[in-house]
Amino acid sequence: MVNKYRKKPVAIEAIQFQDNTDTIHEISEWVGDDIAVNYNDPDSPYLRIETLEGTMRADVGDYVIKGVNGEFYPCKPDIFEKTYEAVE
Repeated sequence: MVNKYRKKPVAIEAIQFQDNTDTIHEISEWVGDDIAVNYNDPDSPYLRIETLEGTMRADVGDYVIKGVNGEFYPCKPDIFEKTYEAVE
């Protein structure tokens, strides 16, 4: 039988990746240097983030999220906007 479930309301922290020095520095400080910016294609830079599942890619505009156990991972903006809302 298929059961339905709803996500528990959990507050998370996130930073949206933008290709500028300030944002890259902020993410690096926050994550703890477990990132690298790849500029092999200057028109499409991306972050490489070490996660619990291995190395993942965050493109410009993606969010870097800190999970409930302190882990970091990328999230596409459309999924982020469907899943999260700003809290004060």
